[in-house]
Amino acid sequence: MTGPHELARRLGTGDAVVIGLGSMIGAGVFVAFGPAAAAAGSGLLPGLAVAALVAYCNATSSARLAARYPASGGTYVYGRERLGDFWGYLAGWGFVVGKTASCAAMALTVGAYVWPGREHLVAVAAVAALTAVNYVGVHKAAWLTRAIVAVVLAVLAVAVVACLASGRADLSRVVPSGAITVGGVLQAAGLLFFAFAGYARIATLGEEVRHPARTIPRAIPLALGITLVVYAAVAVAVLAVLGPDRLAHSAAPIADAVRAAGAAPLASLVRAGAATAALGSLLALVLGVSRTVLAMARDGHLPRVLDAVHPRFRVPHRAEPAVGAVVALVAATADVRGAIGFSSFGVLVYYAIANASALTLSAEEGRPLRAVPLAGLAGCLLLAFSLPLSSTVAGSAVLAAGALAWVLRRAARRR
Repeated sequence: MTGPHELARRLGTGDAVVIGLGSMIGAGVFVAFGPAAAAAGSGLLPGLAVAALVAYCNATSSARLAARYPASGGTYVYGRERLGDFWGYLAGWGFVVGKTASCAAMALTVGAYVWPGREHLVAVAAVAALTAVNYVGVHKAAWLTRAIVAVVLAVLAVAVVACLASGRADLSRVVPSGAITVGGVLQAAGLLFFAFAGYARIATLGEEVRHPARTIPRAIPLALGITLVVYAAVAVAVLAVLGPDRLAHSAAPIADAVRAAGAAPLASLVRAGAATAALGSLLALVLGVSRTVLAMARDGHLPRVLDAVHPRFRVPHRAEPAVGAVVALVAATADVRGAIGFSSFGVLVYYAIANASALTLSAEEGRPLRAVPLAGLAGCLLLAFSLPLSSTVAGSAVLAAGALAWVLRRAARRR
């Protein structure tokens, strides 16, 4: 039985994996390779490898922590329990702010593919519709996410085969060559990390999965591994057809690659797949952000009015509409590429705190091999400050504003 302020445990391993896939295999795979190629050139694949390595460390640390603290909130809870209230709050603040930007990017991607020229209008409508889906229960949202993931994987498989089977694919373009800088590879990894970060959604659903100590450690690496295989295949395909220079200037890399491969009729299918993928990401992102808002409201870091669970649907029925309203507002004015960099910065800080929290676990508590959270912590900080300057400055300013709010609130309580 669940209490009046607890969420219902309905999700199994398969549902949790699908929610993670719905967050990772989303619009990121359709838009992130262009900016990454602009940063790293032919070093795109090494950048993907670095992003995957950091994501693996983060996933391992998150899985061990989520198994020990199976409550909504993810690293907000882990940081609070292992490092102190401030670090938990900072993680939650970074997650909510960064993922709000990510939600807006996903919504705008839907608009760009569904109705070019009316991106903002479609984006706001998409946010409203998916917020309503989440409101009536996470179990229904998980089934919808399952269908979306199946469609997107099918579209990506068709695109990859069309590119690699064409006579215009040149695998020599995939091999790193020319002037490749470490800074460029790291910046590409930071941008590509935007497309890997969805496994956090599994941890933030810790209060809603059955047998969390077993389910979460299984679901996170499974979702990450499937995603890495898919991304590597797509990266090889688009590089082989477009090459790094054309890829760097492409706003729709997969659609452009399909056309360049001589399969222009498939471009419409790719556009539909991109819109579907963005909807899948948006669905799962709103889920995760609203659960973190619920956890922060429970502890008084956000307005207490947001700490409410619907008596019938067992969802945070005030946090979800609030998150949806903010995302809709941002989506009405945001720029997609700027949102990607800003989101990556906030989420990398979030995972840095997760890795620092995992370092405090004892062997009896399931601490991973110490090198894993150490590498994850260093990797997150390195990638965060390798992002474009505008992203690091804006991200640092927003985190500083959140930290200042925490200090002022704490001082007011003491008085």
